[in-house]
Amino acid sequence: MPHSGHKGNGTVGVLRLWEVRPIQYGGDAFTSSNGSMAKQWSEGHSASILCVSASSGPEGLLASGAEGGEVTIWGQDGGIIGRLTLPGEEDITSVMFSPAGPTQLFVSHGDTVSVLDPKNLKGPVEDFQGAGEEEINALALNETSSALAVADDSGTVRVLEVPGGKVCRTLRRHTNICSSVAFRPHRPNNLVSVGLDMQVMLWGLQKTRPLWTINLQDVAEEDGHQQRPGQLFNPPLAHCVSVSSCGNMLGCAAEDGRVHLMRIGSGSKLEQHGAIKAHSQGASQAHFVSFLSHPYWLVTGGNDSHVALWDLSKHPVVSPEGKTPTTAPQRRKGKVKRKDQTLDKSKLKEEAKVEDEASANEEEESGPKLSISHGDKVNWLCPVVLKGEPNVIVADQSANLTVYPLSQP
Repeated sequence: MPHSGHKGNGTVGVLRLWEVRPIQYGGDAFTSSNGSMAKQWSEGHSASILCVSASSGPEGLLASGAEGGEVTIWGQDGGIIGRLTLPGEEDITSVMFSPAGPTQLFVSHGDTVSVLDPKNLKGPVEDFQGAGEEEINALALNETSSALAVADDSGTVRVLEVPGGKVCRTLRRHTNICSSVAFRPHRPNNLVSVGLDMQVMLWGLQKTRPLWTINLQDVAEEDGHQQRPGQLFNPPLAHCVSVSSCGNMLGCAAEDGRVHLMRIGSGSKLEQHGAIKAHSQGASQAHFVSFLSHPYWLVTGGNDSHVALWDLSKHPVVSPEGKTPTTAPQRRKGKVKRKDQTLDKSKLKEEAKVEDEASANEEEESGPKLSISHGDKVNWLCPVVLKGEPNVIVADQSANLTVYPLSQP
């Protein structure tokens, strides 16, 4: 599958909007227009980097995967700790450290997931052959690393037991490529999946049908404010989904340039939804940042070659400011699609209009707190604390990584 534009704690105080312009540089470090030191990590790959992951261990290791089966382990300073090219040289579409510790790295290539020891990159410790029915696009691990979710080109999501790789759930509701999956923190049986069918689904893993489904195409068609002036029409194909560390907010980067937001309430119900108009072209990446001042910081990247940091704490989807939360309707005859709960279109239209107006007002008032003109399409973003400081690592069409600080100098 072609990727969309690909595929310790620090704190940040009040951030003001500042712009980092494209810069010509040849070394490992360069100075942005506002004096902030950005860095380039090079020589780890020979092909375009598709994915990046940061470990939660004390050493703070990072891993990147590239075209041609290349996997590289990096230290906090950008030094290369290990490199490996997997047999078959299939593109590395997703890398993920085990949340339970830095001794396991899960890597997807083709329909296989390989388990690597990042400190001893001599080859796979274990292979889950046929973990996906077709090429795998994304991986997600629950907080205990006991379950691994695999999203593939067939639209299927499989949940594997770890260790061993035994398939314990097969979820088939997407009608096109499933591009991204994420477990909800603190709720190990809740899984979110999104795909190029423009569907966002929340699953309770006790069952094989979603708890609810929202169609981003319905939202885009019915909210009356689909595109920015002059922006080419792009359908809201869903590329990347992220869940806030508190577990109650979803962010979904889509081809319409927006990041769609959903708030989940008690009983895993969808309470409210809206969007931020984040990019002038397709949004390929959206990641909540867990180590800033609150759980509603979001970093996004897109095909417009921009990276942006957003403070969503006052966004109406996050903070309704006394409004009664909008809930998804209960099951009713004539409002059920393939036996799963789907939003009533008439109510969806009303909610979307209200949310879009509120979202537009909020965006005009605040906008991104940090805007980076990176100069190349974004394949992947990885928020990370490096030597105690908040940063975001950007993978693009090149074989290098760029590290931008998330605070002012």
